[in-house]
Amino acid sequence: MSSSILPTDKRQLRACLLCALVKNAAQFRTEGCDNCEDVLRMRGRFNRVNECTSSNYQGMLASCNPPQSWVCKFLRIERFEPGIYALKVYGRLPEDVEDELARRKIEYIPRDGSGEAGLAENY
Repeated sequence: MSSSILPTDKRQLRACLLCALVKNAAQFRTEGCDNCEDVLRMRGRFNRVNECTSSNYQGMLASCNPPQSWVCKFLRIERFEPGIYALKVYGRLPEDVEDELARRKIEYIPRDGSGEAGLAENY
């Protein structure tokens, strides 16, 4: 696991609303999201970090090798980067992000457990 993917400061931890990656707010602002920066564009944008991440989440899972983990396959994060992931994330992405996902034909399923496994399908 790269050191940049782990939260460097345990305060202000947030989870990405699209992939559930957990980092602190400063890391999201500095580096963006390792899995979905091309869609969310959080790097360098304080307001976007607040809109596309949530401090309200349950549980955490650390994975060094998502493609080989049956738990990651169950949670549908096997194609994501190694890191720490929330099991459930409460909140919704902004409408413009949901529109962008629809344009790219990526089905958005909220990660709060209200949809199948609470994850983004085909992402």
